[in-house]
Amino acid sequence: MNRFEISSTVAASPLQAWHWITSVQGIGAELSPFLRMSSPKGIEALPDLQFVPGKPLFRSIIYLFGVLPVDYSNLTLLELKPGVGFIEQSPMGSMKHWRHERIIRPLPVGCEVTDVLIFQPRFASALSSWIVKKLFTHRHAVLRSRLGAARA
Repeated sequence: MNRFEISSTVAASPLQAWHWITSVQGIGAELSPFLRMSSPKGIEALPDLQFVPGKPLFRSIIYLFGVLPVDYSNLTLLELKPGVGFIEQSPMGSMKHWRHERIIRPLPVGCEVTDVLIFQPRFASALSSWIVKKLFTHRHAVLRSRLGAARA
């Protein structure tokens, strides 16, 4: 099992961060230009969907560079706590196990967003681990860019 954790401090409030991390626009911006995930038409954010812990919300096709289908995710949330974060544990074509926890921690100014990933690829474990780390490092760069890097 592989584990990767990354945190970013942003200027946005926890509520602003919550809206970003659960919006289709925010997820898409963080993955772009490398990946794109499909979502049901008319859905603007994860809270728009009927949430039942452990029940798949929908099947998302994952496209490399936005055009080439390379994977799928049966997007499944175990927890969805407004302003606090979520735990996603989704069956995926490329992973034997995928768990993504995204936590928002309030700070005196802004907040900290942390991603904890625990995953087991079906194949090419070292390469898959490298890709996940690079992708989430990129996601956090976009997160800081869009939500404002907090001032020290």
